[in-house]
Amino acid sequence: MTTLRSVVFLLGAIFITAPFGIAVPSGRLLGRRMPFRIARLYAQVMLVWIEWSLAIRCEVSGWEHVPKSPTVVMSKHQSAWETLFLEGRLPDQCWIVKKELRWLPFVGWGLMAIECIAIDRSSGQAAREQIVAQGAQRLREGVWVTIFPEGTRVAPGKRGRYGIGGALLATRTGTPILPIAHNAGEFWGRYAFKKRSGVIKVVVGPLIATQGRDAISVHNEVEDWIEGQMRLISPERYGAA
Repeated sequence: MTTLRSVVFLLGAIFITAPFGIAVPSGRLLGRRMPFRIARLYAQVMLVWIEWSLAIRCEVSGWEHVPKSPTVVMSKHQSAWETLFLEGRLPDQCWIVKKELRWLPFVGWGLMAIECIAIDRSSGQAAREQIVAQGAQRLREGVWVTIFPEGTRVAPGKRGRYGIGGALLATRTGTPILPIAHNAGEFWGRYAFKKRSGVIKVVVGPLIATQGRDAISVHNEVEDWIEGQMRLISPERYGAA
């Protein structure tokens, strides 16, 4: 059943993604914000398809912490599922992505249309300054900035090295950080064809204040909160909190 569900999901995902991959960049003809709205609709459609075809749904706690004004979102990264969840559930947002993703058919076109910040992860300080400069501009324009601080998908039970770029952007602009933890990788593994049905647990944390603080302390608080929540969500993988 797991294999059959995964095949059905893939076929449907291709059918859904192809037209949206054209519609999102084409939305620029109707205004700068239209691609954001189409991208959010795409993610919402995909989440419904995921629930129907794969029997993967989610339980979210802490949604009351999501603010009305633009913020910096920093989330655990384990699979492709959370990218759809965040895109579908949060307001207009841009992403910090590795520059190679821009050249992917359909997906890359959409990323460019919603003005994602494409960085060279090997460039170190230059990448961090790019995140701060371009991220600050997006925030001024009312666009949220979403960052996966570990930089890449990390298997359940593992902990990647948290980059400081998000904390730098938040502290230099005085923007609060919305931290998010989840266990999506337990059902949708990194690059895995087979997806396992079940309920993903998502925890949205209280806003982390950054005004007047240094980036290191903010960075540490974000990491401690996310990893602490992972121990509560999946104690068998991360060890009890």
